[in-house]
Amino acid sequence: MKSRAARIAIVTVSDRASRGEYEDKGGPGAEDWLRRTITSAMQIDRHIIPDGRQIVGATLRDLADGGADLILVTGGTGPAPRDLTPEAVADIMDKELPGFGEEMRRASLAFVPTAILSRQTAAIRGATLIITIPGKPSAIATCLDAVFAAVPYCLDLMGAARIETDPARIKAFRPKGA
Repeated sequence: MKSRAARIAIVTVSDRASRGEYEDKGGPGAEDWLRRTITSAMQIDRHIIPDGRQIVGATLRDLADGGADLILVTGGTGPAPRDLTPEAVADIMDKELPGFGEEMRRASLAFVPTAILSRQTAAIRGATLIITIPGKPSAIATCLDAVFAAVPYCLDLMGAARIETDPARIKAFRPKGA
């Protein structure tokens, strides 16, 4: 069976970027990281939306239910009052994968003590993996470098598109025979 191109959505959550007052660096940073790492066919779509539990939840639900295999969400994971991305993810998820957030915070702590303020997580909705990541490109790289080896096999287990990575960047882990 020929595998299909992975459908990946990158969602930037930012009031200011959605109004054009601030240049989105998170979306382009995440896309650049993916394009340097994934070697299999993929389609990437980027979205910029304002903060807010309802709009974030509705956007993620629509993207997941619309066939996205992987959604990276940048922004809205801190302690500020409008940072409600984790709550929006909780509203629409089928299963939480807290190990992603734990590992991203651990990796980030090597660089900044404020990593403990991050409320990053990952979750599954249907056959879609949703991962929340920071907004700064260097922090995005730190976090994705820390967890992405598990992403291809997670997608396999969920019945999503199969992705392959450049082993010089990230060696995807799959058990023998998988």
